[in-house]
Amino acid sequence: MKRYLHTLRIFWSASVGAEMEYRVNFLISLFNSAVTLAGGVFLLLVFYGSGYEMGGWSWPAALAVIGVYTLLDGFQQMLLAPNRTRITQMVRDGTLDFVLLKPIDAQFWLSLRQLSLWGGPNLILGAGMVLYAGASMPAGLTLGNIAPAAAGIVLGMAILYGLGYILSSLTIWFVKMENITFMMAALLEAGRYPIPAYSPLYRVFFTFVLPVAFMTTVPARMLGGGTSGGGTSGGGGGWLLGSLAVAAGLLLVSRLFWLWALRHYTSASS
Repeated sequence: MKRYLHTLRIFWSASVGAEMEYRVNFLISLFNSAVTLAGGVFLLLVFYGSGYEMGGWSWPAALAVIGVYTLLDGFQQMLLAPNRTRITQMVRDGTLDFVLLKPIDAQFWLSLRQLSLWGGPNLILGAGMVLYAGASMPAGLTLGNIAPAAAGIVLGMAILYGLGYILSSLTIWFVKMENITFMMAALLEAGRYPIPAYSPLYRVFFTFVLPVAFMTTVPARMLGGGTSGGGTSGGGGGWLLGSLAVAAGLLLVSRLFWLWALRHYTSASS
């Protein structure tokens, strides 16, 4: 574990050093993230300004969902998307061979090698929105709701990673998979607003088929003390356990599927 942590520090230090050569891009990314977040909040204002509540969710609770979505989108832009792009390229040109020959786990190398700073603004703005929404709820910000919400966000990141890596593993057979990043962005986009606001069919689909609800809606529910209105009553523990089960299952499946895919890998360089 110590060796892997040391390797990770070297990876990310090199990535940050390379991207710091283009510091203006960070400001541009911050501006784009702020505009996107403002657009999402404005759309909420259109609905809530007329007295409508999405799926019975209060205004602060709906803001929390947008905050979690923005935070996860930042995580995807910072860590997941850059590495998914490299996997596709390496399979195509045969350089995946060199990774497989290294004395380090290939999945670790491929999924954590790159770190992009340009997802940072979404992480910062999303975290700020989550804290603001939590402070606006009747329960306020307490350790009792911050800790479960933080756990839900971490589990949401694990779910996003698991789904993305399963798709990345498909490049072993289908090398033209550059659109994986757009597919994952579109998937996450569905969780931008509370899942209960969708029709029953979509609620089932985004909960049990594509677990978007566990990525964004569940952490926001935890922030509200387990309720959609942000009250003090509990009842959200079952959802958090569900997130844990989904995250653990997807991480296991992504690992097993990757190992199985490698058995079918034929080098492009030999």
